[in-house]
Amino acid sequence: MTDAAAEPLALSLTAAGPLSGTVTVPGDKSISHRALMFGALAVGETRIEGLLEGEDVLATAAALRAMGADVTRAGAGSWRVHGVGVGGLLQPRTALDMGNSGTSTRLLMGLVAAHPITATFIGDPSLSKRPMGRVVEPLSRMGASFAAAPGNRLPLTLTGACPAVPIRYELPVASAQVKSAVLLAGLNTPGRTSVVERVPTRDHSERMLRGFGATVEVEESAEGRVITITGEAELRPQTITVPGDPSSAAFPLVAALIVPGSRVTIANVGLNPTRDGLVRVLRDMGADILLADERIVGGEPVADLMVTAGPLRGIEVPPEVAPSMIDEYPALFIAATFAEGKTVMRGLEELRVKESDRIAVMAAGLAACGVGVEELPDGLIVHGRGGEAVPGGATVASHLDHRIAMSFAVLGLRAAAPVVVDDARPIATSFPDFLPLMRRLGARV
Repeated sequence: MTDAAAEPLALSLTAAGPLSGTVTVPGDKSISHRALMFGALAVGETRIEGLLEGEDVLATAAALRAMGADVTRAGAGSWRVHGVGVGGLLQPRTALDMGNSGTSTRLLMGLVAAHPITATFIGDPSLSKRPMGRVVEPLSRMGASFAAAPGNRLPLTLTGACPAVPIRYELPVASAQVKSAVLLAGLNTPGRTSVVERVPTRDHSERMLRGFGATVEVEESAEGRVITITGEAELRPQTITVPGDPSSAAFPLVAALIVPGSRVTIANVGLNPTRDGLVRVLRDMGADILLADERIVGGEPVADLMVTAGPLRGIEVPPEVAPSMIDEYPALFIAATFAEGKTVMRGLEELRVKESDRIAVMAAGLAACGVGVEELPDGLIVHGRGGEAVPGGATVASHLDHRIAMSFAVLGLRAAAPVVVDDARPIATSFPDFLPLMRRLGARV
């Protein structure tokens, strides 16, 4: 985990010329978390290739070990999970340290909620500020009980219910984490548990649960999309290949677009239709992004992204695309900085409760680097520079947020004076190979 007591690691990237080369980004974080969790609930050995070995996913692996699963690393990105079966999680002896991972916390809360055990979740200072009430509310309806810090924050102790009570839950805000937490609690709950989402969110849980043998039904209704899981499931072990994470691909993708003359290929990127919003929006802005070798890997669409630098134009981004690219908006803010005209991005309230308030933090950092920005309650307006370099010359605070750190590192590639990120250590939570990858493309660290 990122050690808040250790010395900060300042970072600045520059580009002496075009970026070029073919790179592969780490395995998809969302799929990596779920592969470990579902493997831990299957009976037998699940094999996972291409697992993201960042701190967030390792926190999930450690928590599952603490609750009885045998989770071992067999080689680089290659992992084996011997599960305990649905309903078989054991009482952990110590608190579960989630580090900086909100996904680990919320999904594991769902798993524990339908087991007769008590677990305490703790995290780093950043995670401890994030509200967990949106998960506490539906899981409480299912019978779980909670004791938490003020505002339903960590540290949080959850006592599961067994048997839990099946519910039909309408998501008040679009959130794949809340949806997944309820579905995972439904795995060990007798009867049918349903989640209704008015706006579709990433569907990795539904896809993978089916692959492991759970009965999952998806219906379109007047209320929205209804996902129903039949409880007391028996999961079968699987062999899973994790595609590259589109959220990580966002950073070399935007870097290639903004550094003149660049031509970069990012291989094996997951392009699930609930996750490909950034590629669609950048293409609407005029970005030259070609999809090569489109294919299906483990039930997930995958392609190689061939990216060529060129002019971008400012647009009004439809708010309804936000769930398909919510984690990629910091990178989009950087791309918008170099577009012609203004880019308006709304419907992003979710960004205010991520590892940091990503709207406020990005607005402050961009302004410090000489970019015209207007902060909105639910988004940001970026006044693009038409391809010109930003003045730069600022030190920006990462606020222990990996995506903030990588976004401003990328901005520095097109800055007249260095842009310094005050602390790059959080990057290890999701993209431990970020700096070596950027070096391979030609950036100077």
